This record gives sequence, C-alpha cells and structure tokens, in this order.
Amino acid sequence: MNRTTLSLIAGTAALAAVTGFAAIAAPGASGGTTAKAAARLPVERTSLLCPQPSTSDLAETAYTSFTPVVEDAGDSGEASLVAVDGETDTEGADGGDEDSGSKKQKQSAKPVLAAKEPGKPVTGTADGGESPALIGTAEGRFAPGWTVQQTTEVDAGNGRGLLGTNCTAPDTEFWFPGASTTGDRTDYVHLTNPDDSAAVVDIELYGKDGALKTTAEEGVTVQPRSSEPVLLPTLTDASETDLTVHVSVRSGRVAAAVQALDDKLGGDWLAAAADPAGSLVLPGIPEDAAEVRLIAFVPGDRDADLKVRLASPTGLITPAGNETLHVKAGMTAAVDLGDVTRGEAGSLVLTPTDTSVPVVAAVRVVRGKGDGKETAFVPATRPVDTRASVADNRAKGTTLAVTAPEGAAEVKVTASAGSGGGTAVSKTYKIKGGTTQNVDVPVPSGLKGTYALTVEPVSGGPVYASRTLEAGTDGGAGFTVQTLPDDRGTVAVPEAEQDLSVLLR
Repeated sequence: MNRTTLSLIAGTAALAAVTGFAAIAAPGASGGTTAKAAARLPVERTSLLCPQPSTSDLAETAYTSFTPVVEDAGDSGEASLVAVDGETDTEGADGGDEDSGSKKQKQSAKPVLAAKEPGKPVTGTADGGESPALIGTAEGRFAPGWTVQQTTEVDAGNGRGLLGTNCTAPDTEFWFPGASTTGDRTDYVHLTNPDDSAAVVDIELYGKDGALKTTAEEGVTVQPRSSEPVLLPTLTDASETDLTVHVSVRSGRVAAAVQALDDKLGGDWLAAAADPAGSLVLPGIPEDAAEVRLIAFVPGDRDADLKVRLASPTGLITPAGNETLHVKAGMTAAVDLGDVTRGEAGSLVLTPTDTSVPVVAAVRVVRGKGDGKETAFVPATRPVDTRASVADNRAKGTTLAVTAPEGAAEVKVTASAGSGGGTAVSKTYKIKGGTTQNVDVPVPSGLKGTYALTVEPVSGGPVYASRTLEAGTDGGAGFTVQTLPDDRGTVAVPEAEQDLSVLLR
C-alpha cells in the first residue's frame, strides 16, 4: 500500500472523528449513501531509489529527472535526489558538560538534482567509482508520473559500455531472470533501503536444476538509509549460466536491481521483471541484435509450456526451431534465439500453449562484433495503461519501440522540452495488431540537452513499449534498453459522503 493510499485512509478516519463517519453502501441498500464510481486522482508523493552506478574510476554518470504535465496535480510541490545517507546525525552539546545530555541534529546534503517544473527534464552528473546510491522524493505536482533515469558510460574494464536503469520505487518482492554466476560474469544485486529502520531481505537463487543452497539463509540486513551491493558468487559455489534471482523482504522495504558485468560482452543493469503471469510481453529487442537469449522461470509447483512468438513489423511469427519453451516448476530454463529479429523491430510474446501457469522472463541481447560486443537486457513488463515516460533521450541514438500484441492500437507520443531548451512536440501513431513498430520519434524543436518521451494510449488494444539508447564508448557502440511500464501516476479514490444522521441514532 503506498503512502498516498495511507494518507487517504487517515484523512477519512479524521473526518469520521469530527462528523460521524463517511458511509458507503451498495446500490439499493437501506441507510448510508449510495457508492459512486471511484475517481482517479494524481498521486501526491512518489519515492524512487537509484543504485550505486559503478565502482569504476572511469565511470561517467548522468541523472535525468522528469515529471509529465498532469491535470489536477496542483500548483506546488518539489522533487529531488540526495545521497542515500543524505541526512546524517551529528552530536551537539546541550549544556555545559557531557553529563547534561546531547541532542541530534539533522544535516541535509545538497541534492544531486532538484526539479524545477513539470514537463521539462532536469539533469545532474556524477563521475568516478565513489558515487553513492540515491534516494529521491517527489511531492505535489512533481509526484504523478515522476521518472528518473541513471545512465553510466564506462569506456574500459569489466562491464565496459553503456549501463542504464530507471530508478525504482521501494517494494517487497522482485524477480530477476537473466543473472549469472559463471567466471566471466560479475553480478551484484543492489539493495537500497530508504527508511529509518533496517530491512531484512531474503535472496533466493534458482538455476537449471532448481533452488541453490546459499550462504544467506538468515537474510541480508540493509541498514537504514543505506545501500548494500551483494556479489552473487559469494552466496553460492554453483556456477550457473542462467540464474533467476528472487528478492523478498521479511521486514521493511527496499529497491532492488541487478548489475550484470561481463569480461568480454560489456554490461548493463537487469531491471526486475513484471510479476509472474501466464502471458508476457518483452518489448523492443534491437533490430540489429546479434544474439538473443530468452530466460524464464516458474515460481509455482506446475510446469509451464510457452508458445514463443515474435511481434515483427508485419505481424506475429514463430521462430523456426524455437516454437515452444518448456519450463519446469522451480527451475530456470533458457534458449538461444540467435538473431531472431533479422534486421527488423521485434518484441517477444509468450503465451501458454494450453494451461496458463505464471512465469517470469527476460532476454539478454548482445550487439556488435568481436571486441566491440555489448550487452543489454529486456525484461517482461507491464502494459502502458494510461501513461509512461522515459528520460535521457538524445538528438541521436534514441529508438522507441511500441508493440500491440493483441489488437490494433493508437498511441500519442510526446517529446518534452529539452533540459537546456526547446519546445515540446507530440505525434500520434497507429500500431497494427500483432506488430512492433520502431516509431519515428518526435524531437523537440530547438532542442538543447536531453528530453523525455511520454507514451499515452489513445484507443485500441493494450500496448507495450521500450526505449533503446545508444552512445559511443571506446570499446564500441554502447547501448541500453529501458522498458516503459505504466507510471501508476493516479490512484482510485472512492467518493463518499458524511452521514450526519448517525449522531441522532
């Protein structure tokens, strides 16, 4: 339950204490007030956490904050990012000597960035391997749809390339199919605790033969307002090429992300996959992908048989030789799909062949040749129900993929004003059912700096989207892919009326 919902409940309780109570009754019920349809209102507070970007001295990191313009969001508010330990306790004397007591005073660190107005991105930078994890809070008009992109460029060394991730909200459960503990991989799961009390986190690992015995049976403690990177090979002696990481929180809440670094294939962030479901969509596999590896896991006790299809620009097609994937319960399955996109836009669509069994999935994508190969990940994601945004788009190297796996859809794409100047522009696209389109992304007129893209469905069936960002590195063309799940920037608020007659009963 998010804090906005808690605030609404608390507000209702306070209202009841003053006026009696707010009664909501089913239509036709005697007494009380007939319930009305819930209105959707903008959220009032959003929290995001960004993991420590890199330990490389060569790392150059850009942070970009963006909130779309949302009706009824109010006129006030703020949004900022600070270091995870941005508020520190310092002891100060309270009296003439130590025995007279002491008091703690909060000292607020300078924000890495602070938003200025909705509809315009704001940026910040951090260089080197000492940059900490960040905690972000947006309130008022900056809260609904707030997104923060963390993009890091590393020119050499283990995991060199372009590493990008959307900073994520704290939660209590995460699934990461696509991790590894082989010798050529260095994978960390980053756990960030935004609260003033410690969080206890369980990390479970599942390989091709099922659950692995780990050294963290008692859980991992993440101290208040801190971040804990956990190296996966320290949790198990098993060498697994394809691993599913399950992060569950016993107490408190955290944000989690996996940093996957490869000795030869570069690296990127592996974002959490969508919650287990019978059907999944993995949108926007780059058209020039040289290697595509699908990893899937079944959390329950029933095997899953999945139909594997590619939503191409012309329709749904079945990869030859990989028509289906069998995933045993509690085990991680993987299959190489090669250059499945064959030079065209594509998204993987996984559906049950018969009985629907919840699964989680992601793909690892490799682009380039020889020493210039680079890696990124595309996890299964939620559809864009109302709106989704992605920040840190550039004049060159930005590709937006939109797929409509079930039926034709129409979407509106808005390019925001630039972080350094420029005018927002919108364009509408029609996506045929069963296809993926790399749309002709609108670019703000007079663009200076970077800009954000916002996708809004207009009509038709469900749509899914992702953004591929390219930037040159010394080791070859770096790239990263971020999916665009719905931003959940609104919350359903039921209408209620006070029933003052209770005071007379």
